[in-house]
Amino acid sequence: MKKIVDYKCTFDIAEGMSGDLAKELDLEFPKTYLQKEGMIKLSKGLKEKNQSLFCEIPFCHTLESESMGASINYGDEKAGPRAKEYLTKSVSDLLDLPSIDFEKGRIYETLLAAKELREQGENVVFHISGPLTVMDALIDPRYIFKAMKKDRELAKKALWKMGDETLRFMQKVREYGIQMISYADSSGGVNILGPIFMQQMVDDFMYDFLKKVDSTLNKDMLIILCPKISLALVGTEKAVFEDVELGEEMSYGQACLDLIGQTRFLGQTCIKNSNLLLKDKRIKKVVLA
Repeated sequence: MKKIVDYKCTFDIAEGMSGDLAKELDLEFPKTYLQKEGMIKLSKGLKEKNQSLFCEIPFCHTLESESMGASINYGDEKAGPRAKEYLTKSVSDLLDLPSIDFEKGRIYETLLAAKELREQGENVVFHISGPLTVMDALIDPRYIFKAMKKDRELAKKALWKMGDETLRFMQKVREYGIQMISYADSSGGVNILGPIFMQQMVDDFMYDFLKKVDSTLNKDMLIILCPKISLALVGTEKAVFEDVELGEEMSYGQACLDLIGQTRFLGQTCIKNSNLLLKDKRIKKVVLA
């Protein structure tokens, strides 16, 4: 087995957010995080401030968990939505959580905001979280790690409970007109899990989940993987990086846009590096074994 290389990232979905920007855009909090009008204004404001090609949405990692019952502190202009308190101490309880209702609440408003941004001609990257990050707002992570060690089958069921909801979410995102998804699991990097549990995570969930994503989603959807995920797949020999010739120098973000419908997975660098110039005129796609 190859060594799993970590990717050191300081990515924050709402990077660039500040009190000054909130004042400049005349945003109200937490209303901005709850209604599509505020989300649209904030997303476009962040795009302009960061000189990005994309509007990015949502602005936190709690959207999925809230839709399954998590208690959320909606925050303000300094700190976005985050978990307020854990829903349970039992991993088994996670298996009985309700399916996400995409027609109500903050997740519905977020989908509407993304759709409207596309209708306004914006390129939209929709951020979706992996299972450990989703569970982070539902249960103390130590119970998940304990299950991974003591009851692997239960842990696997919990991962797939979240994974099945995530796949439904990805399908719903496409229904709302979005073709680019950034998929990350910030709570599940090798720096947190360690190499043994990272291997287990790949074997029990990550590889098969992404194979299912590939076979299920529309072919015109691009999934931009967090490098922590792509490097874990490559390090466990479940995927390889393959060069795609671009023909000219361009930014990572522009290459992502150009490859919509031509490749499924990218993931050589973080989506926050969208302005990175690819001087060698190529980008690396992730090809699953």
